[in-house]
Amino acid sequence: MFDGVLFPTDGSEGTIPALEHALDVASTHGATLHLLYVADTTRDSVTQIHGEIVDALEAVGEDVLDDAAERARRRGVTTVTEIRQGEPYREIVGYATATDLDLVVMPTRGRSGLGRLLLGSTTERVVRRSDVPVLTIRPDADATQTDHSYPYRNVLVPTDGSTCAETAVALGIDLSAVDDSTLHLLSVVDIASLGMDTRVELQIEGLEQRAEETVADAATTARDGGVETVTTAVETSTSIHRAILSYVENHDIDVVVVGTHGRTGFDRYLLGSVSEKLVRTSPVPVLTVRESVEEE
Repeated sequence: MFDGVLFPTDGSEGTIPALEHALDVASTHGATLHLLYVADTTRDSVTQIHGEIVDALEAVGEDVLDDAAERARRRGVTTVTEIRQGEPYREIVGYATATDLDLVVMPTRGRSGLGRLLLGSTTERVVRRSDVPVLTIRPDADATQTDHSYPYRNVLVPTDGSTCAETAVALGIDLSAVDDSTLHLLSVVDIASLGMDTRVELQIEGLEQRAEETVADAATTARDGGVETVTTAVETSTSIHRAILSYVENHDIDVVVVGTHGRTGFDRYLLGSVSEKLVRTSPVPVLTVRESVEEE
């Protein structure tokens, strides 16, 4: 399923759990791990002085990649290393596409320090723009990683039946079939916006029925796709992402697979900003896959 895996790194401590997870994936699938360091030449201090600073950045990059490649060598994983100059998210997305890779693995934090989320910056931009699926891992969740290592035992796909959710379901099916995992299909009925109308109960009943049909159809597709163990669930909640996180905790989920819209703006995310919130807060890895759309 994964022949080529990309791991962009800046060498910071926060990247180590994500690198180890990427090595787990590459080792299991016999994949080549591509290690990428981007010398950020978009900052004023670099573009103004350029030469010597860029050389220094690339020297740091060589050390970072050497260390990562040595970790891979000890695990028996084949590596390709690359140093590029430019804006990090553009170089990461471009490299993943140009080399026809199957997966990008990234931490949600990096050299900016464990106190600052890269979301809103490099990782978020890669998740939004990459046509290659992106697996994000929170460095501060590394205490849980020993319990949720790869291969995954329980894969969760939240779905609302939308096109981008169907894209995630397809990826979740492939992942579960290859790894012989249990596939959990969850649809959350959002009741927060229904208000106090007297017809609310009827609305909820209709929404629940549609949700049941959505997960049932996805389960049929999964079984036809070779997944042996499939479970379905429909829940009502005033917070979709919290309901998903609760399901993760209560069912020992190892990874959450969600879709992202190909459009710009906040509507790019499945079910509003749910994917963004999951990447920020999930204690287990989140695998995002972009909905296929025509380029704008």
